[in-house]
Amino acid sequence: MQFLGRDLVTFQVDCQTAEEAIVASGKLLEQQNTATNNYVKAMVQSFQKNGPYFVLAPSIAMPHARPEDGVKEAAVSLVQLKKPVVFGHRQNDPVDLVFGLGASSNGEHLTLLRRLMALCGDAGKIAALKQARQYEDIQNLVDGVKA
Repeated sequence: MQFLGRDLVTFQVDCQTAEEAIVASGKLLEQQNTATNNYVKAMVQSFQKNGPYFVLAPSIAMPHARPEDGVKEAAVSLVQLKKPVVFGHRQNDPVDLVFGLGASSNGEHLTLLRRLMALCGDAGKIAALKQARQYEDIQNLVDGVKA
């Protein structure tokens, strides 16, 4: 299981649309060989079909798709957006932080979500994630989050 490792986090990404932001988070999963390109496409299709249901809190999106769409290993990526992007959520737009979520089972899905909730449930940690410009700025936050 890979949770926000150095190669799964990128900063100041310039995306114009929700789809671009979703693809950016999925590409990190694909580049680390934790998901396939089909999974990235399925993440976008899920958004197009179901809307912004994964914009779970103000400024935070957690796009994902079904494990069978191409998850190889459970992982979470993070794309910090240079400028906020509108996903179409009535209350939680615009989005600054896009966590790409890939889980290969329900148990892994719950474990990853618990870790993400521990991180995203703390306003100070969210502020730090938004302000970070390099991995070292958030490494202690990530290392300190347990399931």
